[in-house]
Amino acid sequence: MIRIVLVEDQAMLRDSLACTINAQDDMRVVSSLADATEALAAVERTGADCALLDVCTENDSSGIVAVRRIKGAHPAVRVVIMTGMPELTFIERARDAGADSFVYKNVGTAELLGIIRSTMEGYSTFPVAQHRVMPEDVELSPIEISILRLVCESKTRREIAAELYLSEGTVKRRISEILAKTGYDSILRLAVHAVSSGIIVPGMGERDESDDATGCVG
Repeated sequence: MIRIVLVEDQAMLRDSLACTINAQDDMRVVSSLADATEALAAVERTGADCALLDVCTENDSSGIVAVRRIKGAHPAVRVVIMTGMPELTFIERARDAGADSFVYKNVGTAELLGIIRSTMEGYSTFPVAQHRVMPEDVELSPIEISILRLVCESKTRREIAAELYLSEGTVKRRISEILAKTGYDSILRLAVHAVSSGIIVPGMGERDESDDATGCVG
């Protein structure tokens, strides 16, 4: 029997997932939560061997932070991260935190259950990131993503330079390169589209690496 801690902040979806999982002969939801900061305690309290975590949960808590905590304390527990947002960095951040698999919420029920089962058998599933704003053949570098994220957070060029330890001239050049890659004529216009489409979630920067930070703002 696969004992699952489920963390999802949308009550209707959480209840639906719990019902679906509990209808399986080989799975049970042993704890159903809205806040990812409670996930580790739930795993320890219930003896769960799997955690199914949303990325951004109640009280701006981060499922990615919860992955790191769970894996740090109980490496054998399998963790599946899920999200409905195509944020550029979620997949790699989840992988770096120790997640075993990653799934977008638009998959079918049968596929989700299959991913949980295969993850428990030791197989990992990580999809290709969903990019909706930029052309399919455009790939931004980590520093370009960081600059775009800070623009989305309404940082000035001087503030961006200070935070990333770059000169203002370098930031200006990098922004020009981003625009050339994406075909946009304004970094602010690109930022608006990036936030509205979900490929950038403001506040989801390096802070999600910290045990004291939530990393899910907005």
